[in-house]
Amino acid sequence: MQNNILKIDGLKTYFHTEGRVVKAVDGLDLVLKRGETLGIVGESGSGKSVTSLSIMRLIDRPGIIEAGSIHYFDKAGVSTDLLQLSEKEIQGYRGSKIAMIFQEPMSSLNPSYKCGAQITEAIRLHLKLNKADAKIKTLQLFEKVKLPEPERIFQSYPHQLSGGQLQRVMIAMALSCGPDIIIADEPTTALDVTVQKSIIQLLKTFSKEAGTSVIFISHDLGVISEIADRVIVMYKGKVMERGSIKDMFEKPQHPYTKSLLACRPPLDLKLDRLPVVSDFMEVIESGDKIEIREIVNGFNEAKHILNQDYIEKRNASIQAQAPLLSVQHLNTWYPKKKNFFGKPVAFLKAVNDVSFDVYPGETLGLVGESGCGKSTLGRTLVKLVQAQSGKAIYKGHDLIGMSQKEMKPWRKEIQIIFQDPYSSLNPRMSIGKAILEPMQVHKLYGSEQQRKEKVVDLLETVNLEADHYNRYPHEFSGGQRQRISIARTLALDPKFIICDECVSALDVSVQAQVLNLLMELRAKMNLTYIFISHDLSVVKFISDRIMVMQEGRIVELGNAEKVYRNPKENYTKTLINAIPGVSS
Repeated sequence: MQNNILKIDGLKTYFHTEGRVVKAVDGLDLVLKRGETLGIVGESGSGKSVTSLSIMRLIDRPGIIEAGSIHYFDKAGVSTDLLQLSEKEIQGYRGSKIAMIFQEPMSSLNPSYKCGAQITEAIRLHLKLNKADAKIKTLQLFEKVKLPEPERIFQSYPHQLSGGQLQRVMIAMALSCGPDIIIADEPTTALDVTVQKSIIQLLKTFSKEAGTSVIFISHDLGVISEIADRVIVMYKGKVMERGSIKDMFEKPQHPYTKSLLACRPPLDLKLDRLPVVSDFMEVIESGDKIEIREIVNGFNEAKHILNQDYIEKRNASIQAQAPLLSVQHLNTWYPKKKNFFGKPVAFLKAVNDVSFDVYPGETLGLVGESGCGKSTLGRTLVKLVQAQSGKAIYKGHDLIGMSQKEMKPWRKEIQIIFQDPYSSLNPRMSIGKAILEPMQVHKLYGSEQQRKEKVVDLLETVNLEADHYNRYPHEFSGGQRQRISIARTLALDPKFIICDECVSALDVSVQAQVLNLLMELRAKMNLTYIFISHDLSVVKFISDRIMVMQEGRIVELGNAEKVYRNPKENYTKTLINAIPGVSS
């Protein structure tokens, strides 16, 4: 027992809503040893984040911790059941004994306070230091987590920092009081793979140096493999499998674990579709009971492998056509500095002299880190951002030179799917009406009844149901909301779609479903995509060609397999080496 630092027995955390009980965590047993990193993996709704919030005693109503115990062991081996402590007593453990790094740092940090002040507050509260000493310690922590210009970061508000910098601030806050346990809840989701790798390395270093125990939560077993010693796999509040990370990858036992491993886009071959959870198991729910039945040989990988000959013939066929879109010397600049009269004297060159072609029926992958200009490029092409100069010739017409009024007829053909479907859907509008609205604007399909029939057809096309028509965005999961956004995009019968990070924040299993859907729609409707992502493994799976962007410029462009297997640029090699499971 001396080696244990945390022990959970029979934890049950339930949510009571509208006469229904959601068993978010249902009888969890877990042991965390001193100095080890335990991975918890599962899809959204599996109970992994609720587990972490239960340990911290941060469950709010309608959630209730109904049963179980959470024992914390001090260095002498004396245990304390955290669930039996008063609210005042548990505050003495939060931060100083057990610290948490949340998934979304922007919503976890107070936007009204500077980053430095938020950390010094925690240090002064727990370590009883004066203001000057607390600032010195904060700046030392910023240096430790490799934040550039610690003094500037100290004086910055959260909105002035990048996602990776914010996550480092959160890590500094978690480390500030020297906790025995750090709970990292999806700390790298939606971050660039390069930033993700550096965050994982930081946590590994601190764990080793200070002997800190880590609970690392993720939906991606590939990410877990980079940091964890042991792993537990959760599904609908229960543990499906547990063991060493080596055993989990080499000989997974449970069909759910097998499906999570298989859903990740493979790097050693190219498939025409990715496997999904339903290929590996059937879930039968009867009242409170869940039965999982394994589907043997549900996905035959050999049948879905695309051979090199097919890939080369497809690329040759695509590139033998005239380009559908030809971008020539495109520049999109933002004012960086203005003179006394408000005239810009320096610019941030988000898109800097970019030229490329896109062919009919092609998927051109656009990859790069945050801030490289890839989203600005996509938004410039649909005129959501005004270009400084250059051309984008689509079917013989220059989109860049058009006014918004002249652009209107082309908006039916050229559409964009955004990264966050929740913020791009009106929360007060049913999803049926949200899909119907663009048809009304462009006066398509003659009558209202025909439009409604088209909406139902689109819902079924993206694997949703007709009776979802009158439901609202908040009633759907993240993956379902992304399908709704795709259905809304398809409402105008587009020919060219820009997918801007549209799968980056999704579970790997849901990501696989959405990627498969995009592939099916491309074949069925002869669509052309620019697929924007920071994840080269995803881009490699879906793309015919890959375009790598760095600091506003295109640094590499070529057929997807060739760019991955024989990258010419060091930057491309860095992106490849940062993919979870790829060693540098």
